[in-house]
Amino acid sequence: MPVLPGHRPPLLLELDLTTLPVAPDPDDPLARLRARARRQLRPTLRALHEAADDRRVVGLVAKVGGALPWAAMQELRLAVRAFAASGKPTVAWAESFGEGSRDLAAYMLASAFDEIWLQPGGGVGLLGVGVETTFLRGALDRLGIEPQLEQRHEYKNAADRVMRTGFTPAHRESLERLAESVFTDAVDAIAAGRGLAAARVRELADTGPRTAAEARAVGLVDRLGYRDTVYAELRSRLPARTELLFADRWRPRRRPAMPPRHRGHVALVEVRGSIVAGVTRRGATGRQVGSDSVCAELRAAAGDERVRAVVLHIDSPGGSAVASDTIWRDVCRVRELGTPVVVSMGEAAASGGYYIACPADVIVALPATLTGSIGVFGGKLVVHDLLERVGLTTGTVEQGERALMFSPRRGFRDDERARLAATIDAVYDDFVTKVAEGRRRTVAEIEAVARGRVWTGRDALRVGLVDELGGLRDAVRIARSLAGLPEEAPVLRALHVPMLARLGRPKNSDDPRARVGAAWPDLSEVAAALGVPAGAALRMPAISLR
Repeated sequence: MPVLPGHRPPLLLELDLTTLPVAPDPDDPLARLRARARRQLRPTLRALHEAADDRRVVGLVAKVGGALPWAAMQELRLAVRAFAASGKPTVAWAESFGEGSRDLAAYMLASAFDEIWLQPGGGVGLLGVGVETTFLRGALDRLGIEPQLEQRHEYKNAADRVMRTGFTPAHRESLERLAESVFTDAVDAIAAGRGLAAARVRELADTGPRTAAEARAVGLVDRLGYRDTVYAELRSRLPARTELLFADRWRPRRRPAMPPRHRGHVALVEVRGSIVAGVTRRGATGRQVGSDSVCAELRAAAGDERVRAVVLHIDSPGGSAVASDTIWRDVCRVRELGTPVVVSMGEAAASGGYYIACPADVIVALPATLTGSIGVFGGKLVVHDLLERVGLTTGTVEQGERALMFSPRRGFRDDERARLAATIDAVYDDFVTKVAEGRRRTVAEIEAVARGRVWTGRDALRVGLVDELGGLRDAVRIARSLAGLPEEAPVLRALHVPMLARLGRPKNSDDPRARVGAAWPDLSEVAAALGVPAGAALRMPAISLR
């Protein structure tokens, strides 16, 4: 039957969650170009939270599976549960949950749907959470490279990866708790979603993996079938002529244009990547967020009378101590000028990432966000023996007793090592003090949960490093509330410089064009990739929860 003119058909929203939808940098045209053919994260989340109120939208179907980052998966799961609360059908289908080591996260996401289908030839892994750490010390010794590092303190295990060949007790304790926290969250979520006891979910994890038939028999999936069967069965329950639409392509119905009301808005400032001095750029080791660029956005928000609150979205393992301190000052300044600041944490807000978060009015984290790592390390890799092995010699000339203190061609002298230790102590003490002030706690209380230790978001809530669990939308809701803004108050980027405008020369240091640009990566990134930045570093080691 043809669709009548002016009548729009019902919509079945569709998701492909076998890979994480992308969130390209709006100021990076190449990243935007590369992401054109991929599903977009922010529009997807918006649709899941808002489309259920659209009478045209009659349901949600998603393909799930594959390796998904834990915190990003949790934010998607919150959004799926928000859609499901409408009572409209939600169906997840998978080819398999048993093809890799990170299928638990994908299955946890699927458990947010009302119904789970599995391809008959697939399986369900559901094996638990494990952490593997590669230690570099043995390889460095063979190469003739000696790490000379100072770390504060025993949980600051980014340095352990370079200095040791295995876990210290503190390192193992920290990672065991991370895995336990994430696994417990997964068990509880799956138990609630599938109507099983938590003890039963743990038992199923300990006795997996399972074939598709076995998974259905124990209640991990509802039905077996291929994609065509899933869609045919779901369509049989929906109105005729229902059309498929990817969720990120959904748009709310336009309302009649109203005269603008200048009631203010929430400014969004993003910190995604390793923290470095200068402008934001893409380096050899990934995206590097520059202190100059972030501070320009914070100053723009502070100077705009229409901005009533700032949401600082952080997804960073940290980086330069000095660059983190620079951003911290401008976060404080925004608050001092009377504008509330709410932090939303993504996959990680650790070390320098937490440093810039601690002055905020409210900190929101996802349950699996890697949080804290309040510690510091610094030093150098000494390559003297390596150079000798390959027949390279070094001649030196220096004016000043410590001109070559950080040269990788020789080790620290005792007096230089003492000076390095004093510097690291000063940075650590300053970090702890600033966290104590920002969290309105005593230094002793923060010291007890600092010492370089990494927490999950849920554990960070328990020890007082964050205030609430949730995603970016929760942070925006809180920001609107603190600013006295209505629920529909817009969220706008704090600063945007159009591409054509970038071609002009900046007028002064306050001109936003002075804070955008790109730089070629330098050789210091090689050391950073090994976990040994040139200066004092507020950085968390790479942790992969599988």
